[in-house]
Amino acid sequence: MPRKSIQNNEESNNEEIVQITPDDQNKEEVKNLTRMLAFVLDYLSDENNEEIDIGYLFDKTEGLREWWNQYQERNRKKIEEEIRESLSELSLEELNRIRQQLKEKQN
Repeated sequence: MPRKSIQNNEESNNEEIVQITPDDQNKEEVKNLTRMLAFVLDYLSDENNEEIDIGYLFDKTEGLREWWNQYQERNRKKIEEEIRESLSELSLEELNRIRQQLKEKQN
């Protein structure tokens, strides 16, 4: 067994290390996300705010609403799976309500 670990160490030393540096677009995205996060954290840490107003955050944080919408679209499959998994926990009445909403949306 010790030979394998030595061999694995030698193999990893021989592997080429590739450093990935973010391009300008990624840097700009990180900068924007950092700015939005800072604003949200400032808002959340303000002791004068008794309630969290997500509408205020969306309105006052440039780009946050757009980022949130994109995030939701990227995670659509995950949301669909969560809904599928939770269906078994719903009552028949709740399922019928959802069914009715889907029928109305299709029309």
